Formats: sequence, C-alpha cells, structure tokens
Amino acid sequence: MSYPVTYYCPHCGAVVEVEREGYLADKSVTPYPLEGWIYTDPHDSTNVSYESADGIRFVCGEIPSESDTDQATSGIRWTGDRSPADDVENPDITSPCGRPFYLSFVRFEDGTEIEPRPDTDRVRIASDTAGPSQPDGPGGFRR
Repeated sequence: MSYPVTYYCPHCGAVVEVEREGYLADKSVTPYPLEGWIYTDPHDSTNVSYESADGIRFVCGEIPSESDTDQATSGIRWTGDRSPADDVENPDITSPCGRPFYLSFVRFEDGTEIEPRPDTDRVRIASDTAGPSQPDGPGGFRR
C-alpha cells in the first residue's frame, strides 16, 4: 500500500509529495548524495526501482514531461508550499530552485544498519611536500 509522504528541498524549502510504500524507512534528506547509495528517478513510483534503490534523487520543482506521464500518475507532486524549517540553506531564493537534492533510505547489510561512509575527498592545506617545512635558522641555515 502506498502513502503520500512530503519532503522539502534543503536549498530553498520547496515541498514535494511522493507516493511510496510505507515500509521504506527514511535515513535523511540532503543536498548531496550519500557515498555508496544508489538513487532513482522519482517520476515512476510504480517502478520497482524504489525497492532496488537506496534513495530518490529529486530536482527541485521538476515534473515529468508530458510525453513521459502526467503529474497525477507520476507519483510526485510539488505542493507550492515552502517549509519554514531552520535548516533551509537559503529561504530567500526563488522556489522551486531547480537544484538537486537526495532522499536516502535506511540500508541494511546482514541485518545491521549501514551508516554512510565519510567523504573521501581530501583537502590539501600545505604544499606538496611530504611534511611540514622547517623555518630557516640564522643566516639561512637549515638542518
């Protein structure tokens, strides 16, 4: 049995309603995908892709083209409302903003909930040397 569930865009607060099965447990809604999660298109709620995916990738305000399906049968509806939540990134921008955001479902492996892996992007703070450089001593002497 499917239920209408609402989410809001973390960028602008636009509210979207999705028809989906009640057994799918939500992990989070984020402006970025979780590393290792596989996301599906929200426009086909009858597709088993919700069951085989780890979440849904939305584009704020996007609805299916008329050639694909109409909004009433797509399983997604932008309500025209805006969330007043404190964590909306920029509540003053035009809504819907057209930026992607991600609904991630809870994932299990061997009966244990999987936590998202930390971001693997490394930030380089210093130069490309192997370690910190030592300051020169008096007269430019270095060890």
